Formats: sequence, structure tokens, C-alpha cells
Amino acid sequence: MEEPNPCFFNPAILDSLTDDSVHEILDSYNDFCNATQSLLAGNGDLSVASDFVSHVHTLCKHRLRSLVQDHFFRLLEETFERNGASRFWRHFDPYFHVAGLNKNDDLDIDEDEIQSVLYNALEEITLEKQYQEKCLLMLVHALQSYKDQVSEDKHGFEGDRNYLTSKYQWIVSSVLMASLSRHFPVILHWYFKRKLEEVSAIMDGEFCDDASQNKDGMNLDEKGKICNKVGEMDVDECYSDHRFSENSRLVKNIGKVVLDLRNLGFTSMAEDAYASAIFLLLKAKVHDVAGDDFRSSVLQSIKSWIQAVPLQFLHALLVYLGDVVSYESTSSGLKSPLAPQPSSCCPGIDTPSEGLVRWKLRLEYFAYETLQDLRIAKLFEIIVDYPESSPAIEDLKLCLEYTGQHSKLVESFISALRYRLLTAGASTNDILHQYVSTIKALRTIDPAGVFLEAVGEPIRDYLRGRRDTIKCIVTMMTDGTGAHSSSSGNPGDSLLEELNRDEEIQENAGVDDFNTDDRQAWINAMRWQPDPVEADPLKGSRNQRKVDILGMIVSIIGSKDQLVHEYRTMLAEKLLNKSDYDIDSEIRTLELLKIHFGESSLQKCEIMLNDLIGSKRTNSNIKATINQPSQTSVEVGDNAISMDAISATIISSNFWPPIQDEPLNLPEPVDQLLSDYAKRFNEIKTPRKLQWKKSLGTIKLELQFQDREIQFTVAPVHASIIMKFQDQPNWTSKNLAAAIGIPADVLNRRINFWISKGIIAESQGADSSDHVYTIVENMAETSKNGASTGCAQELLGGEEEEERSVASVENQLRKEMTVYEKFILGMLTNFGSMALDRIHNTLKMFCIADPPYDKSLQQLQSFLSGLVSEEKLELRDGMYFLKK
Repeated sequence: MEEPNPCFFNPAILDSLTDDSVHEILDSYNDFCNATQSLLAGNGDLSVASDFVSHVHTLCKHRLRSLVQDHFFRLLEETFERNGASRFWRHFDPYFHVAGLNKNDDLDIDEDEIQSVLYNALEEITLEKQYQEKCLLMLVHALQSYKDQVSEDKHGFEGDRNYLTSKYQWIVSSVLMASLSRHFPVILHWYFKRKLEEVSAIMDGEFCDDASQNKDGMNLDEKGKICNKVGEMDVDECYSDHRFSENSRLVKNIGKVVLDLRNLGFTSMAEDAYASAIFLLLKAKVHDVAGDDFRSSVLQSIKSWIQAVPLQFLHALLVYLGDVVSYESTSSGLKSPLAPQPSSCCPGIDTPSEGLVRWKLRLEYFAYETLQDLRIAKLFEIIVDYPESSPAIEDLKLCLEYTGQHSKLVESFISALRYRLLTAGASTNDILHQYVSTIKALRTIDPAGVFLEAVGEPIRDYLRGRRDTIKCIVTMMTDGTGAHSSSSGNPGDSLLEELNRDEEIQENAGVDDFNTDDRQAWINAMRWQPDPVEADPLKGSRNQRKVDILGMIVSIIGSKDQLVHEYRTMLAEKLLNKSDYDIDSEIRTLELLKIHFGESSLQKCEIMLNDLIGSKRTNSNIKATINQPSQTSVEVGDNAISMDAISATIISSNFWPPIQDEPLNLPEPVDQLLSDYAKRFNEIKTPRKLQWKKSLGTIKLELQFQDREIQFTVAPVHASIIMKFQDQPNWTSKNLAAAIGIPADVLNRRINFWISKGIIAESQGADSSDHVYTIVENMAETSKNGASTGCAQELLGGEEEEERSVASVENQLRKEMTVYEKFILGMLTNFGSMALDRIHNTLKMFCIADPPYDKSLQQLQSFLSGLVSEEKLELRDGMYFLKK
């Protein structure tokens, strides 16, 4: 700011001065210095005022006004530094140890003491400043009175006063900031935090009372309007409502401290102090309301609290401070773009000021961001609890729409997934369930699936490296419980449920398309938004995307053919292990799969189900055509096995996966009954013949001992083992294996079932490699072996994992790829080393005869890994070599 009417130094003036003028100047200047010193001594002695004015006039007469002002301000600065600033900072010296504390730390000092120290220090320096301002005003009057005497500008009083006052204010601020103590901002923050906690406790309690009485949906802030008479309005008038009458004294005290700090040049420091205190209170409120409860929405209650507590306090404080300029009457004459609807912006306040509107926007943004960060940090737990945690997902969606920080969600959630889910300790089934829940939850936040693509990529990459991923996906798709029977089977994660929903959507699609296409196109055009920067341009526009859960699951595998192949294998295993012909659920699942994968790819599966239907019909026909009792049963010991007890599953082997069959000698009567059944089948279905897979299926047995009867449902090999003990009570392992027709090691593994049930006892034979097995007839001996008693039926659940009716997909692939092994070894012999892609392309090019090479790159890699484990090949730096 420039001084009004400045006087520039002109050396020619010195030549015009007489000796008397020089002496007069010297005498007046010395007396002026002494008078100024006495005036600013701080003792309130104004007796030198007349002499002071006289000396000022004399010096101004000689055009030394600038000398007067410079000397006066120099003494004023020295005096303020000595009597004001140094004394002010000495009040806070005992609290220097708080300088290194964080704003969130509690100060280990007496609350009343620090408050009293702050009040006394501000009062003392304010009095000193007010006295110096009175002295400054005396100088202004002296300068103006001289102008009046010499008929100079008589209208420059306000300009002189404003200039000199602002210069003095700048001096005060400079002196205080130059000697600022490091612990003073911490003390200010602590003071405002404590005071605002008191205000919040009163207002928050009233807010809760109002909320309990306001369950009919009335806006909380409509219950009390704050009068807002801009200008000469006492703070008590602002607190005419009962909600604020109790804490008006607190607001007055806080407002007075803020005003004093502003007068000392600490405007920004004071605002930062009480702003940080308000934000800390708001953050604590958000954490308290949100917590770890994800089953209820909390965003609206937080916004209501902001309007009822912080905004009402800030409105009262701004009124006290005089910062009540309406957003409709800004200094520029232009209406502020903030809060175009004042009533909706700050309910309960008729005409909110622009400062209050800005505070509302700041507080709401901070609340949205705080709740967003809280929910993002717990997003893994939220998705685990989905769909019960849907309210928390909705809150997070609103927060992200307000803040636009979607990238923070992506980064944080990917980190949580890699640390907590994508680990060796997590089962594939659990990972898949979490993936499906993630898709459903994030579909709420991002219907276009832009961010879901980024979040799901690490999960998909990890699952591709697990061998049981396809099996878990198929089981999850068809049963909804994953690969392990111990899974929770949450219906919300069932892919069959998603298939049902998609089927209903397709059935209802196209009903009103003709009438709604144009209108929907217009709505979509009005809502169009560009893709975010995180979007993959190869995926298409967000407006054309649709999150397809099944499609995202299949993308893990990379090919629907592999999924169909695995489903066919698992369906065959399930059908072969059925004890009846109830396949309604399998037919339903197959029909749903046809919708998504096409009928041609599932044709073999449909034939497999038709085989079960045909087996039921054929089985009934065969039993109905045999009437004579001698033809319908055979004797086994003292009991007869009737033809009615046989239920055969007749399959078309060309359309089923490879069936694992091992040689087995059934008891002769049972074998004769199967021959009779096959003979009758040939008569009915000429020229078709049955070839029995004797090791497959289940047999229901009733074992009768001396003191008990027990029923079992077991595999044919277990039945053959136990039925041999009807001929003799003791068998050696070698003789029993030869009688049944299976290797000795297989017998030792399978007979463990009966040993574990206490039916057979094992002992050491004459040969260390030969064991003796004995049937246990006595109840006492059975109890010693820990077997159960009574007539309860025991189902066979102890089959080994590798004992399957159908060859696994891995074994099938291994068998199919064996034919290409010689080609691969020959290529490596000729070329020395080859990469995976080159081997794959070479096989596709040259292996076109029957069977043609039609495997995927992943299947070839799996086969080559097997050759490496068999030490036929080596893998170094991505290149395959022959093992030397």
C-alpha cells in the first residue's frame, strides 16, 4: 500500500534553510523523540499529548512528515516487541514440551490452567495493542490538524488513518510471527478441540433427543430455525432457540479468542486450529457411527449430524465474527454458484452466508471421504458378508460418486486380495465364492464393470494356476456348493441361481422392446459419460458393457470347451454313482447350460442323461418279462438274491468319458445273475449286448453275525472281499487277492474299510509280506476293535479320492496327448530346443491326420510339464530341451 501524498527528498531544500530553521528542526525533533518515548512508555500518561502535537506540526512545517512517521513506527515496533510480543510468548514458555506432539495426542496439562493462560495472554497483548493504536490515532490527528492549518487536503483523514493503521497491523503481525513459538499452534489446536468437544457434547445430546422424537420423518433441522439478522445482531439473539441457549457462552468465548487472534494477525492459524478440531470431531463421529456394522446405512445419519451440530455451531460463530455475507450479495455483485437453493443447503437457516455454504461443502466432502476410506479398508470383510452388507456397499457407492476416488478402491482392494485371499492357504472353492461375491458387490458400485475388470484380473490370473479351478467352477455352477461338501453353500454364491435368473431374463426379453427402444435410447444419451481413465479401451464403451457373472467365471478358464469337458466328466461320475434313476436336477441343470453354451457342445451330456432314462425303462421291462421264480433268483449261501434287487445303468460307451474299470471276480451266484440279466437284455435289444463293468456301482449288504446285524452300501470290490469270508473265516492276503482277481496292493488298500469297521481283524502271517485276515463274529472282539453295533445302516463314505468311476480330465488329457509325445520328442531332437508357442504351432500344422491336434496352449503346457516331471524334457528360460 502506498502512502497518501508522499513527500520525496529534495537536496536543494537544505540550501534554503537558515541557521534558525536548522536549530528549530533539531530542537523540535529531540523534543518529538522524547515525547514519543514518553507517550509509548505504556503507563497511560497522555500529559505530553499537546507537546507531541506541537512538535509534529513544527516538523511537518519543514516538510519532515515522513521522518515523523518513520521514527514513530520504529519506536512503536520496538515498544510492541518489548512490552507486547515478548511478554505474550513468555506466558506459554512452560508448555514448550508440547511442540513435538501430534494434533491427535492429548496434552498432559491442566485444562483450566492452559485456558486461563491463553485468555490472560490475549487480554494483556490486546490491551497493549489498543493503547498503541490510541497513540497512533493521536499521530493521525496531529498530521491532519496540520493539514487543516495550512489549508491542504481536508478530506484525507480516512486515507491517512487506514494507511497508518494497516501499516501498524503489518508491524504487529511481523513481530509476532518472527518470534512465533513452535508450541503455540499445538496449544491453539488443543484449546479449540476441547471447547468444540464441550459444544458438541451439548448439541449432540440435543440432536439425539430430537432424533428420538422425530421418527415420523420430519427434517431434524426444521425443528429450530436460527434467526440470521445480518449486521447488528447479538449472539444471544442467534441462540433464541432452546438448542443453542445453553452453549451461547461457549460460542462467545470461542468467538472472542478467534477475534483476538485475528487482530494479532493469526487469522489463518486460528482458522486452521478450529477447522482441524471440527474435522477431528467429524472423523470421530463417522468412525463411531460406521464402525464394523455393515448391515445398515450410515451416510444419511452422518449428514444429519453435520447439519444439526457443526453447521449450527459454525453459523453462530460466523454471526459473532461478522462473517455473514450472503451468497446472493457478494462484493463483486455476482451471485455465487454455491448453494443455489439455500433452504435445501442448510436446513434450519433462512439465509446461509457464503462462508457457511463453503463450510458445508467442506464438511460433507470430508465426511464422504472419511466414510469411503473406512469402507474401502474393510471392503474385503464387507464382500465376505455380502449380500447382508449391501447397505455398506450402497454408502460406498454414494461416497465414490461424490469423491471420484475409484482408483483408491481398486489399489486397496487388490492389495487386500493378494494378502488375504490369493494365498496357498485359501481353498479354490473359497476364492471362487469370494470372486462371485466381489462381482455382485462391485456391480452395484460400477454397473459397467470398468473397475471390476481391474479388481478381478489378479483373481483370474491366480485361479488359472490352480489345477482344481475348473472342477470347482463346474461343481459351483451345478450344485452351488463348490468342490468340497464341507462348504457353506451360501445360496448367494450359487451360479445355478444366476443361471436361473438369466433364463428368466431371456424368457421375458423383447416384450416391450419396440415401444421402449427410442425412449431408452434418449435416456441413455442424456446420461452418457466418458469412460474413466482406468477403463480398458479393448473392452468397449461403458455404455455398451454388461456385467455377466457367468461370462467372467468362464473367462478364468479361457475356453467353454474345457468347462463343458469337465462338466461331462463330473456328470458321468455322478450318474454312475446314483442308486436310483432320479435325474430331474441334472436335466434342469443341463437345460440351463444349453442356454449359455449351446446345444451342440452339450449333446453328449444329453445322451448320457437319455441313457439313464432308457436304463430305467429297460430295467423295468426285463424284470416284467421274467415271471418264474427259478428264473428270478439264485442262492448265495442260505439266502437268495432276486433279480428285482438288480438295477443296471446301461450306457452308450461312445458318448461317455473313458470309464475306469479294473478286473474283479464277483461271487459265482452274483455273476450268474448278471449273465441272466445280460442274456435277457440281448433278447429284448437284439443285436445289442451288455458288457458289465463289474468294478462299478454299489451293493447293499446285510451282514449277520452271532449277536448283531449291520447293513452297508459298498462298492463291488468291498462286497466281493467280505462275501469270500462266507466260504472260510480266514484268508491270507495273497490267496484272497487271487480269489478276487485283484493285485495284492489293491486288496490291502480296499480291505482297510472292513478293518476300520471292526468286521475283519488283521494279523501277521508266516511271511512278513503276507497278512492274515479273520472275520470277527463275537461282539466282545468287535468292541475291542471299536466297531459300532446294532442294525443301523452305514453308507460308504471312506472311498479314496483317487478311486473314481470315470477317469479325471487330467488323466484323459494325458492319454489323448500320448499320441503326440513322439512328435514332440522328434521335433526337439531335430531342432534342439523349442518354445511352447512354436511346439504348439508345429503340431497344429503337421498333425492333421486322425486324430487331429486340437488342444489349447494351456493343455499342451500341462502335458509338457508332465514330461518334465518324468524327466523326459528340460525347461530352461522358457525353452524345452530333451533330457540328457
